Amino acid sequence: MAKVVVVKFKNSCKCYYFSAGKLELKKGQGVIVETSRGLEYGLVQEPEREVPDETVVNPLKPVLRAATAQDEETVRRHEEKRAEAMRVCREKIHNHGLEMKLIDCEFTFDGSKVIFTFTAEGRVDFRELVKDLASYFHMRIELKQVGIRDEAKILGGIAPCGRVCCCAGSMQDFKKVSIKMAKNQGLSLNPGKISGLCGRLMCCLSYEDEYYVNAGKKIPKLGATVGTPEGKGSVVSCNMLKMEVRVKIEKDGAVFYRDYPVTEIKFKRGQQAEEDPADEADDKISD
Repeated sequence: MAKVVVVKFKNSCKCYYFSAGKLELKKGQGVIVETSRGLEYGLVQEPEREVPDETVVNPLKPVLRAATAQDEETVRRHEEKRAEAMRVCREKIHNHGLEMKLIDCEFTFDGSKVIFTFTAEGRVDFRELVKDLASYFHMRIELKQVGIRDEAKILGGIAPCGRVCCCAGSMQDFKKVSIKMAKNQGLSLNPGKISGLCGRLMCCLSYEDEYYVNAGKKIPKLGATVGTPEGKGSVVSCNMLKMEVRVKIEKDGAVFYRDYPVTEIKFKRGQQAEEDPADEADDKISD
């Protein structure tokens, strides 16, 4: 096991491992570390933690120092300049007539570069825009194009469940989500009900998919004929959380419905719903 300090940058959910060395750090404390982008300011999420050796990318980079008052002031100044930089960039995008949507701006800790993040329908020729921005800011300019899911992760927002979007609040990386997951859980396939703020399938569909896949193997499918203590009937609904089914029974000219635990009915096991050929395409669309 390796001892690491867990550091998070800006408002990202993703955490990174560093070596604390002889530094005594506290949770929430600012630190200066070296990354592939140069020096960066981050916040300590866990001052010391043991993790499996295979999860650490060697060599493990050290925390250079605890952030000083001057470092904190530098970060504050960069944040103050962000709004004005966004305004200038949007204005120049409009002047150049480019079809792109600016969503974020970030100054590197050493102040040598400013990174603008944007979305666009296709590729954008922004060479002239970069020159224009470089002459205005007198520093290196980086334009970074991201997808619609990344936009939701950066901007955040309140999801239909009333909580902050998973991608912005808790997910370190995007997971593959497909329409088949919604089918496994018996959810309405109405796009308005299973889509997130980004317009793609909600990331949370993947959370319980494994359970529903396993439960689906132990419960009859809709319309299946099953044997109950009161005779044969057909399944009209399934509750895979309670592992219960509602059965329609016709007996002596009467029709009635009963709920039964799966353990109290008899049915032919191992019959799975047929695969929908559209599932494969939906998998790609939802990425």
